[in-house]
Amino acid sequence: MNRLILSRTEDVPGRAGGFTLVELMIGLAIVAILASLAIPSYRQHVQRAAIAEAVAALGAGRVAAEQFFLDNRTFVDAPCPGDTERFEIDCDFDAEAYTLTADGTGNVDGFVFTVNEANQRTSTVWGTNHACWVMRKGDAC
Repeated sequence: MNRLILSRTEDVPGRAGGFTLVELMIGLAIVAILASLAIPSYRQHVQRAAIAEAVAALGAGRVAAEQFFLDNRTFVDAPCPGDTERFEIDCDFDAEAYTLTADGTGNVDGFVFTVNEANQRTSTVWGTNHACWVMRKGDAC
């Protein structure tokens, strides 16, 4: 009885199995192309998430300040929202006015958001001032 044996790379004496250099280079090129597309997109996603957190903190701070004013008829000593992971929140209260400011740090350095008692919202995105809250680079009011 004759057996037909198909030759495989592992079966050939003196020939090692594995990938060729060309196959490895093609795989590396594909990974590099995917990474060049994915990494900037991921960074923008992280920035938008941090900005959304800061905007939410300013909104909550505004509500708390207004509730404090209704109870005390002054903004002095109103509660200031705490810092977020990537934004430092600063509060400036006087008897009849306030300004809440979120200043970005780390990967959102250059983003500054403010809101006051008249609900006037401003933002500075990498040196460009806007009369609204700009949520990402390239947006406008």
